[in-house]
Amino acid sequence: MTESLPPGGVVLDADEMAARWAQAWRPEQVAERLGGVGAPWCVAAGWALDLFRGGQSRPHGDLEIAVPAAGFPEIRDRFPEYAFDAAGSGRVWPDAGPEALAVTHQTWVRDPASDRFLFDVFREPHRGATWICRRDESLRLPYDTVIERTADGVPYLLPELVLLFKAKAARPKDQSDFDGALPLLGRARRDTLRGWLERVHPGHPWLARLTD
Repeated sequence: MTESLPPGGVVLDADEMAARWAQAWRPEQVAERLGGVGAPWCVAAGWALDLFRGGQSRPHGDLEIAVPAAGFPEIRDRFPEYAFDAAGSGRVWPDAGPEALAVTHQTWVRDPASDRFLFDVFREPHRGATWICRRDESLRLPYDTVIERTADGVPYLLPELVLLFKAKAARPKDQSDFDGALPLLGRARRDTLRGWLERVHPGHPWLARLTD
């Protein structure tokens, strides 16, 4: 978010948040609905690492997908029966208009019949077909190099990038995700992640593990 948030927005406490995310979709449900879209979307965060690992390693409180910001309308059009709420700084803007969308990057897809959240769409910075890291805009990569796919064709974000984003907070689940993914990262992947961590989070404790 690069500007002040708009007025309004709803604050949800932890219990309500957990209850409303209790029926979040799985990656394959989103992939089925997004088959054939032109925008280069992918599963992000913890689910992306499980797709890389080849199986679910822990419960997931939600499902996040990422799409270049300009491709968001194409994603939204695939779900006409659902509402898209902007989320940021602990607030939610139901049926977000352009003002809220312009200064947030998360969009929670909501079933208006139940008020349950189904998945989260990250609207990512980019320049054409070039992905731009929202933590460090100097880190730019072609979109076709940041997305991998499962054997079933479900796209997911490169695990090195997922871990780069998880490194900022390093919550217990992020540490667990790093510990679980590390044995599956070959030397090239480890070297890449180490270089990105040194650039974005210098001195991070994961760096020592990546040199083993």
